[in-house]
Amino acid sequence: MPVANPVDATHPPRAGSSMGPVWPVLIAISACHMVNDILQSLLSAIYPLLKDEFALSYAQIGWMTFAFQVTASLLQPLVGVVTDRRPMPRSLAIGMLCSFVGVLTLAGAGSYGVLLTGAMLIGLGSSIFHPESSRVARIASGGRFGTAQSLFQLGGNGGQALGPLLAAFLVVPFGRPVLGWLALIALAGAITLWRVGAWADGRRKAGTLRHAPAPALARGRILMAIGVLGVLSMTKAFYMASLTSYYTFFLIDRFGVSASTSQVMLFLLLFGSAAGVMLGGIVGDRVGSRKVIWFSILGALPFTLLLPHVGLVANGILAVLIGAIFASAAPAIVVFAQELVPGRTGLIAGLFFGLAFGMGGIAAAVLGWVADAQGIGFVFRLCSFLPLLGLLTAFLPRQGELLAAR
Repeated sequence: MPVANPVDATHPPRAGSSMGPVWPVLIAISACHMVNDILQSLLSAIYPLLKDEFALSYAQIGWMTFAFQVTASLLQPLVGVVTDRRPMPRSLAIGMLCSFVGVLTLAGAGSYGVLLTGAMLIGLGSSIFHPESSRVARIASGGRFGTAQSLFQLGGNGGQALGPLLAAFLVVPFGRPVLGWLALIALAGAITLWRVGAWADGRRKAGTLRHAPAPALARGRILMAIGVLGVLSMTKAFYMASLTSYYTFFLIDRFGVSASTSQVMLFLLLFGSAAGVMLGGIVGDRVGSRKVIWFSILGALPFTLLLPHVGLVANGILAVLIGAIFASAAPAIVVFAQELVPGRTGLIAGLFFGLAFGMGGIAAAVLGWVADAQGIGFVFRLCSFLPLLGLLTAFLPRQGELLAAR
């Protein structure tokens, strides 16, 4: 893994760190992350509506998720590499506007091809937004990297939770054109991001620019650790894709609930994820990211094994627990990877956010095909064993090893 050699804006002078986190900036970037992910989650939340309106198969639903998430995953690492060398915080507003256009496209779509185009535009917005916004969160962290990353990701999880509610209470009753009105929140987000970008740009120009520190461990050890983190991220993305894309269909198929009720259940799942992602970063700052990763992947296994076999109420409780436990890994994985490769904040954010999107898209497409062939219940029984891969955490370097190397 190469080392960034020019300017590193992600490590502000220590004087800034002693001042503590810049909470207004962190709150603003988290709120905009919420808006970004509301627009994204509306796509998966209206799948039942689109399935009926356009007579789509499960496989076509999966390809829509694939179009959105692979667009984001392919571009995010590239955006991260570019912005590591030349930070462009004002581009955050452009990313938000791309998502705005994508949602408007979904609102007015008259064919499956146009739906795919709208999904890809939303993915493009995500690819621009995530690497640079993660960098801004780190700049504003005051050294509390886990907490800042959690607050940033909390906005995203909150947006993912609100999307199904907006779909259940606005889009389903009043129709797909309501998406056009909901997209207007992106304009407010773009204005806010323009101001946040101006702050970050000013902070970068006013601060003392430093060379990035060298990686703490040998190159081979770093590559292996990044590979393990990648597999763990894929495990999390694959299982969460089964929930976000098909949990509503699973509930409708098994328990005969209405589409609105299934959306409320999806909200509970995503609400649990929002709580978990905040706790993951805060706890990680205290006990270390590696311990959080251990718990968040392997710890979900008993609950995932039970989920396909219990009743409706127990199903909802387990979904909240699974969402919370799995989500706690997200900030811990990003922070751990950034510690492994200092100075590559944009690349790491783009790589891991992009990996999550890409694997989620591939998982959605594959699981859609499996659901068409074997049934939706089989999908959830199959995915219940994925957390076993959390055992790979044993191959990550310990915190003491990182400190000793430095």
